[in-house]
Amino acid sequence: MFSLFKRVPSMSTADLQKEGAKEWTVLDVRTPAEYRSGHIAYAKNVPLNKVAGFTQKGDKKLAVICQSGMRSKQAAKILSKKGFDVVNVRGGMNQWRGTTKGGK
Repeated sequence: MFSLFKRVPSMSTADLQKEGAKEWTVLDVRTPAEYRSGHIAYAKNVPLNKVAGFTQKGDKKLAVICQSGMRSKQAAKILSKKGFDVVNVRGGMNQWRGTTKGGK
């Protein structure tokens, strides 16, 4: 019964910044407008409403981020159910202290 409520692991923005693109494929699940306003340089924009259709080449682990951590938590649960090795980034872009990139 408890396996139905499997918790998705999480990590801090500081941990993501340390490990970076070498270890993770970062999915930014905010809207395209939010993404354009500033995002992690190596993040891919896959809005929450498109996450169910996400496919990935390779075997990097997924780190999912949004503005505050709520949408990314939902996305991480969806991706986990699809069999991906995924973590939620706690605090989202609100807590990100690294550099960001604007535009596409």
